Amino acid sequence: MIKPDAVANGHIGAILNDIIAGGFKIVAMKYIQLTQESAGNFYAVHKERPFYGELVGFMTSGPIVAAILEKENAVEDFRKLIGATDPSKAEEGTIRNKYAKSIEANAIHGSDSDENAEIEGNFFFSQFERF
Repeated sequence: MIKPDAVANGHIGAILNDIIAGGFKIVAMKYIQLTQESAGNFYAVHKERPFYGELVGFMTSGPIVAAILEKENAVEDFRKLIGATDPSKAEEGTIRNKYAKSIEANAIHGSDSDENAEIEGNFFFSQFERF
């Protein structure tokens, strides 16, 4: 998911280019605005954490680009492509190194497991919306 900060800063095209250059196939994509309810549901796993309210507020502050990507070893390779959550610690050339401003405004979200990728993909897309 390309987050509101990267969308607002005009980085959608550059990030998608990085993703494609990384060998990923985009099988579904949509440009949407999350509501408080949908963002709250997406991040429900963090509900008890102190940053939950700020996270939901940030994720509803502007549109996002949600996508489902395919590639052999997709989750691990995507985590390498996007870099560390803290852009100051992200390796040079990673998406967060190039486009993120802070830990909070870190440009992009990537699933951390195959199981979560399936859950998150199903959150945004039905089976009929995929290529």
